[in-house]
Amino acid sequence: MKRILNWLLNYSWLSMILIVLISVFTFYWMKTNTTMETDLDEYMPKNHPAFIYSDEAEDIFNIKDGIIIAIENKEGVYNSNTLKKVKDLTKELQKLPEIEKDDVTSLYTADNIVGTEEGLDVKAFYKKTPKSNEKIYLLAENVRSNEMVDLRLVSDDETVTLVVANIHDDVFSQEFYQRILDISHSYEDDEHTLYVAGTPIVEGTLAYLAPKDMQKMVPIVIVVILIVLFLLLRSVKGTLLTFFVVIISTLWTFGLMAWLNIPIYSVSTMIPVMLIAIGVADGIHLFNHLQLHISQNPGVSKKDAIKNMINHMASPVIMTSITTAVGFVSLLTSQVYPIKYFGLFTAFGVMGAMLFSLVFIPAGLMIFGLPKASKSIKESKESNDNFAYRIAAFLLRHKIVSVYITVFIILISIVGMQKIWINSSFLDKFEKDSEIVLTDAFINEKFGGTSNINLILEAKQKDQFKDPETLRLVDLLQKNIEDSLDVVGDSFSLADYLRRMNKVMHADREDYNTIPNSKDLNAQYLLLYEMSGDPDNLWKVVNYDYSKLNVNIQLKSDDSKSIRSAIKIIEQYEDRFNELGVDVNYAGSGYKALVFTDLILEGQISSLILSLLIVMVLLSIMFRKIIVGLAATVPLILTAFISFGLMGALNIPLSTTTALLSSIAIGIGIDYAVHFVEQYRLNVSKGFNPLKTAQYTMYHSGRAISFNAIVVIAGFMVLLFSVFPPNRELGALISLNMFTSFLGTLTILLVILNYSKVFFKKKK
Repeated sequence: MKRILNWLLNYSWLSMILIVLISVFTFYWMKTNTTMETDLDEYMPKNHPAFIYSDEAEDIFNIKDGIIIAIENKEGVYNSNTLKKVKDLTKELQKLPEIEKDDVTSLYTADNIVGTEEGLDVKAFYKKTPKSNEKIYLLAENVRSNEMVDLRLVSDDETVTLVVANIHDDVFSQEFYQRILDISHSYEDDEHTLYVAGTPIVEGTLAYLAPKDMQKMVPIVIVVILIVLFLLLRSVKGTLLTFFVVIISTLWTFGLMAWLNIPIYSVSTMIPVMLIAIGVADGIHLFNHLQLHISQNPGVSKKDAIKNMINHMASPVIMTSITTAVGFVSLLTSQVYPIKYFGLFTAFGVMGAMLFSLVFIPAGLMIFGLPKASKSIKESKESNDNFAYRIAAFLLRHKIVSVYITVFIILISIVGMQKIWINSSFLDKFEKDSEIVLTDAFINEKFGGTSNINLILEAKQKDQFKDPETLRLVDLLQKNIEDSLDVVGDSFSLADYLRRMNKVMHADREDYNTIPNSKDLNAQYLLLYEMSGDPDNLWKVVNYDYSKLNVNIQLKSDDSKSIRSAIKIIEQYEDRFNELGVDVNYAGSGYKALVFTDLILEGQISSLILSLLIVMVLLSIMFRKIIVGLAATVPLILTAFISFGLMGALNIPLSTTTALLSSIAIGIGIDYAVHFVEQYRLNVSKGFNPLKTAQYTMYHSGRAISFNAIVVIAGFMVLLFSVFPPNRELGALISLNMFTSFLGTLTILLVILNYSKVFFKKKK
């Protein structure tokens, strides 16, 4: 260590130049090779059974996420101008290379199943745009009498009609997203307003806004950190050197991601704010010790002061960085890829900040000189002369009060934790009054819903889904789920086809709007449809041998509560399906989002437990006492209880963003405990009594921890300016966590160390 330190101090310029040159190259590589992931399916583990099954079902039934374009004419959609726009927009979308022609549905392409003297016929509602009032009226009547189209493509008040374009997962890009928006807006005029919604649009908007949001956040957090650092350190040199450490570590982190071809996910955009806010901690503790040393040793040489700083602070800085990294690395237990990568690369950035703090800062001090000793730093001889001394003495006099308050807070937090829920909604990441949310709400109000789950029924024998009893059960389930839940707007399956065919083959009599009683008759109807219509539409709801069935259920919300409520209704029918030899499964983006939230919860719990255990073991090894490891985690456990209790009380759900909370809290909060315990141990080794040990520890480490907490809280409070509500919630919660960790370290941890006399036991 001494050789490395001497080399570093003797070759300071070389160290600085090497770090700067590598950082410049890293910035160029990052800028030219960084990619943004826009497909939310890529957030999910491909080897999970639920996702494997869902992908297989999507291939069988051609299940795709749809771009929904609503055309509104407040005077009504049944006029030549609106119908022409529907036709032209449909044909333009069909020509896009990212969309297959048969995957665009509108009044222009929808099948109208009708009965004729010869049997069953399937025809288009119109091929040429109708111009006469008579033809327009006839088209409107045909739509109104067709339950498979009316209210699904035309709203109840007949002022809005839909054009739905289904796309493959791997074709969506920012360019395609912008092209869809441009095409849609080109059809607007004084009479017509177009609204664009659907899962791909939510993904595209999120991918578009997330980088822009961080582009806004990073300059703000930089300014805030610089101001707060200067106010605390009162040194331009200290402020700039500490700041450049976090900038370099952030550059190297994103450069490594680009080099490994790891894309930037929406959650990854928060890494710069995290590293800038977290990475300054090492510099703060280094400069805090340096300033104290200079003030206590006037005239100390530059080299000796830097050596003292490194010799005294290298160990706690390394320990805190390792424990912080552990908090983030624990996120690898999550099966959600963005969270895994977030944890891994943030941990890399934290270790990078540690390395640069121990190399860049000493080198910078050797080149540019020591900071001036702060006039405000003056070690008191008497405990009554210093605020930190008085606080320490007060806490030790009222130790039992701290214990009672801690227990009370934990009990209150447990009550709040009972109300925690998980939210899979990506729409909830946006402001309630944002355009995308308002558009989604408008389409949900007019139609069945913009979100979907797919109920996949699998029979053990062929032609099971021509059987009347099985089909009636499907039909009953659809009616029940639509009537029971307001969030379910519509559903669609093979049962809808057969009810329609049965009705039109009996002169459109409403009493025949039912499932036929004969399996053979069902088979005849389906054969007629295959011969008369487009069988590709049929294969979206049933497979070729009629052993698998797809029931599409439309929801007016994409959050997990809505999806679970629908699945709960379906589960009531599971035994009845099993009695018929039919298994119940699920697929589609809505169901995958639900599984996604479960994985978030599992990852949250496992990462929290794992990080606490690892940190506990590491601290026990570092300080060679198990009780120290246990004591140091108490403030973290208290912080976790308060955080989750508050989330439950304020109805803040766990999401891909807030799921990071516990690991961030542990990763950052443990720094305070490590520095505090290390300083406490050193003071005991100097022969101080318990009171003096507590007072000197509060003065030395308490000061640095206070500075650290202020900077981190200020950095994360910047997230309150984010355009995404979950980011604002995360910023507020982390700021609260840092305050509670800081407060817990200076109170309950001090009380535990004093109670246990852990470092005094070998001294008499």
